[in-house]
Amino acid sequence: MNSNTPHAAIKSSTLIALITTSFALGGCATFSKDGGFGAVQDATQKHIKQEVVWPKTEAEQNKIDERVKALLAQRMDVEKAVQIALFNNKSLQASYYQLGISEADVVQAGRLPNPKFSMLYTRNDGDYKIEQILTFNIFSLLTMPKMQEIERQRFEQIKKTTAFEVLRLAICTRIAYFNAVAATEQVRYSEQVKESAEASAEFARRMLKAGNFNKLQQVREQSFYADAALDYGKANNKQVSAYEGLSRLLGVSVDQLNLEERLPDLPKSITELQPFEKAAFEQRLDLQALRFETDALAKQLGLTKTTRFVNVLEIGPARVLEGRRGEPYKKGVELSFELPIFDWGTARVARAESIYMQSVNRAAQLAINAQSEIREAYNTYRTNYDVTKHIRDEIVPLRKKILQENQLRYNGMLISPFELFGDARAQVTSVKSYIESLREFWVADSTLQMTLIGGDNMMEGN
Repeated sequence: MNSNTPHAAIKSSTLIALITTSFALGGCATFSKDGGFGAVQDATQKHIKQEVVWPKTEAEQNKIDERVKALLAQRMDVEKAVQIALFNNKSLQASYYQLGISEADVVQAGRLPNPKFSMLYTRNDGDYKIEQILTFNIFSLLTMPKMQEIERQRFEQIKKTTAFEVLRLAICTRIAYFNAVAATEQVRYSEQVKESAEASAEFARRMLKAGNFNKLQQVREQSFYADAALDYGKANNKQVSAYEGLSRLLGVSVDQLNLEERLPDLPKSITELQPFEKAAFEQRLDLQALRFETDALAKQLGLTKTTRFVNVLEIGPARVLEGRRGEPYKKGVELSFELPIFDWGTARVARAESIYMQSVNRAAQLAINAQSEIREAYNTYRTNYDVTKHIRDEIVPLRKKILQENQLRYNGMLISPFELFGDARAQVTSVKSYIESLREFWVADSTLQMTLIGGDNMMEGN
């Protein structure tokens, strides 16, 4: 559109002021000093005591590598294992860069698109037609504040999901550590059972050869040994798998793992359910992230309603020459926008409203699930504590007492060595049962902590 009429003309000073103001507004969007990582650190420190860092330079990475090396040189308990994972897990380090991507979207939303320049040049027998047009998307200036607010909301959501990634790795590392230590203990006691069964089987073979034992008794002892050998082989395989799983989380080779020989002891007492339920709605990161998502969608819905009729509006100065080369240019304004003839934006608005209500209902269901998950995890945690305590305080001491009594009877030649071998195996088996139950308790403890952070489907839903 090109005109010299008062209705179409806009003073050049007005356009210059408008564009200058737009550039000034666009220049306000800048990157933060920490890239949003400070918020991630604050969120994670409420749940774990380990340090969380994001090395961005080679020098920073070298410092972290040295700290990992120093930690690996020591006997590794569960807290050191978590720290190594937070320092050295490359998948976690990759997730930090999602913060950079999201912050870049925030900055980009605060910057206006560049102006467009177009030119038409024609000539015929000395007559020229030259059009020079500079246009600017004025509509983006109107929508920029809301678009930037939407991206800020998404940035906050990314901070929560990134913090969840940190805490999920910490919990997974704890579980993997407990599995690895328990697997080592199980191998040690499985070997004792195998050696006892082997000695019993060998003694039975000799007794049979001497004619002092029947074939059925000898085969029974041989069967005990075969089962013990199979159990020992399975325990070794389970240990290898547990160590490999832990090494993947820590980002180090298996031969660098120098773990504690025993699982941590059972705590003297446990916390009641009520504090866990109260903490859930204050600390669960998936609820916080979904709240930010819902807020962003609400703002996006408002933007969709605002732009349903016009979503492109460009304006700028234009000048046109028609005629001889020396004639003066005609000055005017170029104005372009979409006409809502075929698409009145109702479909976009309906889609945005449906997405928003979908998010609202997901948030409501997530709150219900959070309560249920905590109750379920706490019940498992409490049950495993009671069972482990019972095995430790009742079953293991009884098996030990039986073995001691039969040892006295054997010394008095009142029972056979096979009965003594059987009691020894039973006593060791009770210890193995305690180790497995203790492992399940610590895994349940870690799972309960996870339910205070977020559900396993958090990353899938966001």
